[in-house]
Amino acid sequence: MTNPTWDPGQYLRHADHRARPFTDLLARVPDLPARAPRIADLGCGPGNATVQLTRRWPTAHVTGYDNSPEMLDAAHTAHEGPTGGGGRLDFAHADVRSWRPGEPCDLIVSNATLQWVPGHADRFADWIDGLAPGGTLAFQVPDNIDAPLHALMRELAGTPRWKSRLVDVLRRTDSVFTPGAYLDRLARLGCATDVWQTTYLHVLPGADPVLDWVKGTGLRPALTALADDPEARDAFLAEYRDLLREAYPGAPYGTVMAFRRLFAVVVKET
Repeated sequence: MTNPTWDPGQYLRHADHRARPFTDLLARVPDLPARAPRIADLGCGPGNATVQLTRRWPTAHVTGYDNSPEMLDAAHTAHEGPTGGGGRLDFAHADVRSWRPGEPCDLIVSNATLQWVPGHADRFADWIDGLAPGGTLAFQVPDNIDAPLHALMRELAGTPRWKSRLVDVLRRTDSVFTPGAYLDRLARLGCATDVWQTTYLHVLPGADPVLDWVKGTGLRPALTALADDPEARDAFLAEYRDLLREAYPGAPYGTVMAFRRLFAVVVKET
């Protein structure tokens, strides 16, 4: 899979829909053990969702971590600084594949990031070890690699015209585990574990909104691989757009995109 180049502006075009699962995840996080908690957000992107942490825990010191310079620049500019409750929000570069807490955290969260991290389940033990007693690890990941928007992308990338450039750059079908596999892996680490799925029916406005959505996320590896050939990039997008129009027909009120996500909340023993 290609390490994609990210576009904060494109990602934020559907910010409300993208932020909702994080809101639902945080609603299941219990009280944290510290009055001024230390919180880490792994894969913070442009920081728009990370801000929710400062609203739930206004005295917290929250650090958002990401490996995209473009995303971090946007986060620094728009959100960094002291919070109204006496806490602080800042951002730093980190690779989730190797990140470990430099100090005990009361909460480690990750919002729609771990699907990009091969072997992420092998990191759980280190992250839980880095939690304070009674601390929480919470994450959500897209669980829709079998949905038409991904299946059609992979099928198109595997056709003779595109195979040599795209077939190995997209997310693998095993990039996210089953709910049962996550539950087993996390519960065996000695934590109270809650895992669930939710399917959102996003009603998207405008022309070709599913294409517009996926240009900010799942399509980024393909766009990165074709960045040096704008003509080829536009041709691929046109073919993919036509497939999406058939798979996601519009209605008078918008285009419905079903999107399943997987959630986990893990509480360390006190």
